[in-house]
Amino acid sequence: MDETKNVKNVQNKILEVMKYIDRLCRSKGITYYIMGGTALGAVRHGGFIPWDDDLDIFMTPDQYVKFKKVFEQVNSEQFILQEWKTTPNYLEYAKVRMNGTTFIEESFKDRKDLHQGIYVDIMILHKVPNNKVIQKLVYYESKFVTLYALSQRKWKAKSKSQKIALKILKIMPCKLMANVCYKRIYKYDRMKNGYKYCYWITPAKFRNGLFDASFFDAPVDIVFEDTKLLGSEKIQEYLEYRYGDYMKLPSKEEQKAAVHAMIYDTQKNYTEYIK
Repeated sequence: MDETKNVKNVQNKILEVMKYIDRLCRSKGITYYIMGGTALGAVRHGGFIPWDDDLDIFMTPDQYVKFKKVFEQVNSEQFILQEWKTTPNYLEYAKVRMNGTTFIEESFKDRKDLHQGIYVDIMILHKVPNNKVIQKLVYYESKFVTLYALSQRKWKAKSKSQKIALKILKIMPCKLMANVCYKRIYKYDRMKNGYKYCYWITPAKFRNGLFDASFFDAPVDIVFEDTKLLGSEKIQEYLEYRYGDYMKLPSKEEQKAAVHAMIYDTQKNYTEYIK
């Protein structure tokens, strides 16, 4: 199979999911921002990074609550909302998945309880005070939550320290502590000034997950493939901060590492592959 064509087919389906999200958000004035590699692809390639197989957006907690309500009211038969509050051992983000498709990742290949259709990620963007001590505390709490979730599923550690941490977390009663950390991560979201935004429920290091609040003022339309999506008015500043020389193409090895799925299928439901 021509892998390039296969990825393009998946991208087309992902874009269908995103267009649905965008329609819902615009109909109710809900704010989101394309982020990470999606923002990079929009600026550098006019859409998807050619070898990438996902699409990510940011929402703040209040905007996500509004989105969830609208999504459930519409109750589409084509899409489902998969979120951390209702899915065991899941990290703090949501996915809008398309029924009748397959997108199976290595760490979820044995999860029969998990919908594994093609998706768009919704990452939750939190506020944190302009105080380095508090920022570091929230950062380490976020990392604890991340590692706890990963310890509960078959995730392959990438370093010796991660392997040790995962082994400890598997045998310790950490669920209560993880829940406490979750609540603390939301502690500063009502702040009106004197804050930055953060997203550390990922492998992101401290600096890469901490953003100037001005990056996420009122969003603007950004051209993405054959449509327009919402993004930061300071998208180039955001990309320079996040990636440095963001116009430089990565190596072939780095391009291969960006692929998330081990099995794609735009025509068959994931249940055909997970028995």
